[in-house]
Amino acid sequence: MSGRAGESAGRPGKAIDPEREAHDPLEEIEGTRAAGPRLGLVIGILAVMWTLFQLWIASPLPFMLGGGIITHVPARAVHLAFGLLLAFLLYPARPQHRERRIPWYDIVLAVVAASTALYLFFGYDGLVRRQGVLLEWQLAGWTIPVEAIIGAVGLLTLLEATRRAIGLPLVIVCALFLLYSVFGQQMPLVISHKGVSLERLIGYQWLGGEAVFGIPLSVSVSFVFLFVFFGALLERAGAGRYFLNIAFALVGKMRGGPAKAAIIASGMTGMISGSSIANVVTTGTFTIPVMRKTGLPAVKAGAIEVAASTNGQLMPPIMGAAAFIIAEFVGISYFDVIKAAFIPAVISYLGLIYISHLEALKLGLRGLPASEIPQFRATFLSGLHYLIPLAILIYLLIVERWSPASAVFYSILALFAIIILTPVVNAVRSGGGLGAAFWFGIRECIAGMIAGARNMIGIAVAIGAAGIIVGAVSSTGLSNALVGVMETLAGGNIYILLALTAVLCIVLGMGLPTTANYLVVASLLAGVLVELGSAAGLVLPLIAVHLYVLFFGLLADSTPPVCLAAFAASAISGASPLRTGVQSFLYDIRTAILPVVFIFNPTLLLIGVESIWHGLLVFIVSLLAILAFASLTQNWLLVRNRFWEALVLIVVIVALFRPSLFMDRLYPPFETVPPQSVAELTPEPGRIVRFHVVRETPYGDRFKLFALKTPEPSPRQVQGPFGVELAQDGEGRWTVSQLAFGGAANEAGMTFGDVVTAVDIEQPGLPPKELVYPFGLLLLGVVVFSQHRRLRKSAEGSTAPTA
Repeated sequence: MSGRAGESAGRPGKAIDPEREAHDPLEEIEGTRAAGPRLGLVIGILAVMWTLFQLWIASPLPFMLGGGIITHVPARAVHLAFGLLLAFLLYPARPQHRERRIPWYDIVLAVVAASTALYLFFGYDGLVRRQGVLLEWQLAGWTIPVEAIIGAVGLLTLLEATRRAIGLPLVIVCALFLLYSVFGQQMPLVISHKGVSLERLIGYQWLGGEAVFGIPLSVSVSFVFLFVFFGALLERAGAGRYFLNIAFALVGKMRGGPAKAAIIASGMTGMISGSSIANVVTTGTFTIPVMRKTGLPAVKAGAIEVAASTNGQLMPPIMGAAAFIIAEFVGISYFDVIKAAFIPAVISYLGLIYISHLEALKLGLRGLPASEIPQFRATFLSGLHYLIPLAILIYLLIVERWSPASAVFYSILALFAIIILTPVVNAVRSGGGLGAAFWFGIRECIAGMIAGARNMIGIAVAIGAAGIIVGAVSSTGLSNALVGVMETLAGGNIYILLALTAVLCIVLGMGLPTTANYLVVASLLAGVLVELGSAAGLVLPLIAVHLYVLFFGLLADSTPPVCLAAFAASAISGASPLRTGVQSFLYDIRTAILPVVFIFNPTLLLIGVESIWHGLLVFIVSLLAILAFASLTQNWLLVRNRFWEALVLIVVIVALFRPSLFMDRLYPPFETVPPQSVAELTPEPGRIVRFHVVRETPYGDRFKLFALKTPEPSPRQVQGPFGVELAQDGEGRWTVSQLAFGGAANEAGMTFGDVVTAVDIEQPGLPPKELVYPFGLLLLGVVVFSQHRRLRKSAEGSTAPTA
């Protein structure tokens, strides 16, 4: 490897590059105004104050000292106040004004916006005492709705800050939901509601803890800021360059080594950056030119970097901001989220490495010469200290099961110590000045604080704005109405509904950041998918649905025509942005197939996996399936696929990814019986009985599925084991005529008048679905054997003597 990366790798004992001391972290903000000395100082102070505030509320100090405890809505108010203040100071009203001096009205807007947020910090106790009744002042016979004005100004300034920092699409979406809240009675019948008065809307959206200052912003305060700061601090310390050197040391000599190194480095840096575009410009600046140097076309070099960077937010243990919000929405621990995402994330990256290998085979590429590759042992030891805070984080999260906030807080403290002590140790070795080295480390920590706060500005205002949508959905009952809308659009077909959700995620993701996109779609459709999936006979785990939304939201960064990450990569590679986007989307199809798989086969998320060996089997089989899928999409395994081999690979993929599709055809898991007086059904205790129900509503028929576990026999049971009896109506349909209060059917949500169209009884003693795996592996072996023979004949033909 050549250039600065190779030099730094070859000198493991080298001190931190002194050129970084003069580097201004504010210069890295894209689209912000050029900060002069005064503005830079003000912003730097505010950024450090924001970071110190976040560290204070995450630390045990307030509880140890018995004072300064700030939690819940007041903490969220301070958090958003800093975000709004910095957004107006850093982002000009128009991008072309970035070189101008900051105008007086932006300073006024910054102060006013922050003040409206801080009102909830200082006045929250009064709001609680008044139980939502907004404060009004009587002045000279006039009634002044003080808090309504504060809330209205807060909402408007939040939307303006979002427009500046994020863009217009999220503002338009939020505005539409606000209009829907007020004018709900004039909407189409299927989504209409009584409407919300303007005063109640403002009070609910701004002056409470359910909308703007609700769960999403709570997660931003508790977890997201600290992890973003942790990533910025690691990058500031030089971990990004270290991960890149490690990647080249590991795979640089392999066929297509630079592409594989780019993927590994992007995966490691993606764990801490949580941004696909930031990942591209961080690692791609070096990896894309090196990939081109070894013969990879510019379009494919940029596309590989985009595909690798896009998946960074899927990599545990950090997974970007959305993972923390998933944990809150689903009501599970953060550890459970990263456990569920582990296998899809890892096999997705391994699949991309395999794709890069296939591209190298097709193009006849080689690896880098040994002279240009850093020595692994020296490289690994040179940055071993970077792994200490990561090891602490993983240990506290996974082994000790600490909360994410506590785990990352102590990891940050360890990273602070490393950043300060590294130049001191180097100074001792070289005989330099200890005082200068110490203050250099302190300045690096401060620069990391500024960088972390800088990276949070857009996230904070986007999450706050997305809270408007969450508040509109909860205050109007839109989620319930959407069930009927989506059911009508999909015709009760869960496959069409999943496709509509995926398209919505990608389309919205073209204009929204990943976190905001996830919040919008999950708030609207996660519950709808679960309910309609149930109606279609599928039990969809809620975590699977939320990860489905997250995966497809991420794909927007590599999907034309917007494909922001592809535009960033093309600026480095010199290739066409759209061609780069198309190619990266083709690479990312492997990521798009995974959410479809784990929706129907939740074992990929380790749901229902009870042992390490079972989990290992799932991982190996899923890895082989994704490699087969990559060979199918690239039309290459050992050589170019023949038509029949492609067809066999499709069967292999289905057999390994969703074995139940075959097994259920041979051994149906349920026996369907016609509706009857279910009080006469006597299945064994523990067996599942499913009731297919049609419920008539003013908006049309609703389809539901109730899966009830047969209880133990009891003398107190009435209307059979499930507490329900059916009777035929005048049209010959079986409807619910008797429903025991507290019975299984009543508890599940069945009501009088529900039409039961069919009853399914679980069949016991069925063979395990894993029996399909050997069949799939055998077919894969047939394809490999066939291509190996052709490859050998081709090699023999090329070496045969010529006349």
